[in-house]
Amino acid sequence: MSGTVYLHKIMLKHFDDTSYLADLPVVRNLEHMGELSFESPVTFFVGENGSGKSTLLEAIAISAGFNAEGGSRNFSFATKSTESNLHSYLTLSRRGREKDGFFYRAESFYNVASQVTDLQLNLDGYGGKSLHDQSHGESLLALVQNRFRGNGLYILDEPESALSPMRQMTLMLEIKRLVEEEHSQFLIATHSPILITYPGADIFEITPEAILKTTYDKTESYQITKRFLDDPKHMLDALFED
Repeated sequence: MSGTVYLHKIMLKHFDDTSYLADLPVVRNLEHMGELSFESPVTFFVGENGSGKSTLLEAIAISAGFNAEGGSRNFSFATKSTESNLHSYLTLSRRGREKDGFFYRAESFYNVASQVTDLQLNLDGYGGKSLHDQSHGESLLALVQNRFRGNGLYILDEPESALSPMRQMTLMLEIKRLVEEEHSQFLIATHSPILITYPGADIFEITPEAILKTTYDKTESYQITKRFLDDPKHMLDALFED
């Protein structure tokens, strides 16, 4: 896939943290690799719960200048400081400088919406009405369709948690527009077997043993979903077997 890549590489060196971070698969593997390169304007991180994909995305976002709980670089609030210090060990390598950017994380988007209201920001960039007056899914799409201005670096942590399957496909259309027409780059952590089918995207699957560049049909989330939908009775019988 051709397109703009602002953030080209992340590097993890001289890691000496002895907290829970040292046991995360993504940290162990990245420490062994030393670096991870991004060649496509759309990159997905997939992996089981606890693999560290959201922790890595958070660290990248903080290193890139975004607020830990989400928002643009102009947001500086802290509802509760829970971020890891992984960002202090990361070095980012760039090919250019984006003009716009946003860090979306599903678990703290309510706090971002509250900040938009408290700061009395212009709501035209958020769909014309308070994000609290919209459903989670509506507010996310309003954000992408209105606030994402292009020429940007957009970091999304589990956006599918707010979206129906149909709206996930709407999000894919918006990503396509922002990448192909507005010269943007996306880094996305997800469990969605729908989103990772985005054409030309790079997919990194985080396992206990490695960070593997793969294709959507080889990811665990896709294979399990497909097996279940192909024969739900068989899967349920096996799951509930005494």
